Amino acid sequence: GDEGTGRHWNRNPAIQAFMRRQNLKDNHELQAYFNRRLHRILTAHGKRMVGWGEIFAAGIPNDIVVQSWRGQETLAEAARQGYEGILSHGYYLDLIQPARYHYSVDPLAGQAASLTAGERARVLGGEACMWAEFVTPENVDSRIWPRGAAVAERLWSPADVADVDDMYRRLEAMSVRLTALGLTHQTSYPAMLERLTGGADIQPLQVLADVVEPVKLYTRHRIKSYTTQMPLVRLVDAARPESRTARRFNGWVDAFLADSTRSVHRDAIRDQLVIWRDHQGDLDPVIRGSQLLREVRPLSQSLARLGDIGLVALQVLDGTVALTPGVEAQQRAALDRAARPVAEVEIMVVEGVRNLVETAHRGP
Repeated sequence: GDEGTGRHWNRNPAIQAFMRRQNLKDNHELQAYFNRRLHRILTAHGKRMVGWGEIFAAGIPNDIVVQSWRGQETLAEAARQGYEGILSHGYYLDLIQPARYHYSVDPLAGQAASLTAGERARVLGGEACMWAEFVTPENVDSRIWPRGAAVAERLWSPADVADVDDMYRRLEAMSVRLTALGLTHQTSYPAMLERLTGGADIQPLQVLADVVEPVKLYTRHRIKSYTTQMPLVRLVDAARPESRTARRFNGWVDAFLADSTRSVHRDAIRDQLVIWRDHQGDLDPVIRGSQLLREVRPLSQSLARLGDIGLVALQVLDGTVALTPGVEAQQRAALDRAARPVAEVEIMVVEGVRNLVETAHRGP
């Protein structure tokens, strides 16, 4: 039932004649006719019909299951009218959202929170989705796991189990377990980076790759026209959906800025910024030797600049360096450039560096 537009039905004389014979006034009634007919066939074979939210229409028997991709509103309305339902909105793994986003989505929240006990019982749960325009056997596990485990825990847990930090702590352990079971979400990553470097040392590239993520939602569809003949072997295809390095660094910065002594994680932040500032010299020769990597040079330049800017911000917060108005403007411009997607990936540590810089601008 998913997103039928009816455009082709409108241009088909045989379908238009059929609609007139059946007294179907529009495409919505035609789709409902199809759904009812399909329901009879499935029922005759002892099957139960499940369909996307579009099948939820007048006249459809209420033993169907409505799978909502629009959100809890459709789910709630179906439950009020006696239909059971499943939520997929918020669980689309192909949209490259972080685990914390999926973990925050509850089938019984939002519009569904006001359902009666009987109506709530009709909400069966949820289902994670993985659409495959940008996956291959090589990277498909990395697109599903370990974030799929966060969805599973949400669906199997009470709503008040919502500690995101603890979820991530346990998700790390689950990731190790999944690797031991034979999934390739971790092992495919270095192999894909090695192909990008042409066999050269992957460490300089990994410094960059560890802090980027593919662009979110349907942005890749809008940036570039893809066909099934195009190999998915670029950095965007190797990059993890969620950067562990960025999450850790941004968390360090938050804790550092909240600490009155400005000592918590200071050394770790500085060490990381030095690595980013200095990585470009090692990565440039690798980029020059790889056609696939030439598009990421601006990313490498931005990451090196972020490292430099962050180190200056630390010095300002220490009181050892003073910023001039001109430097402030340059830093903000560099941060804005670094925040823009390049080669269909985004640098995910911009937030942490920006927080350092903005705090430094306000004064140590």
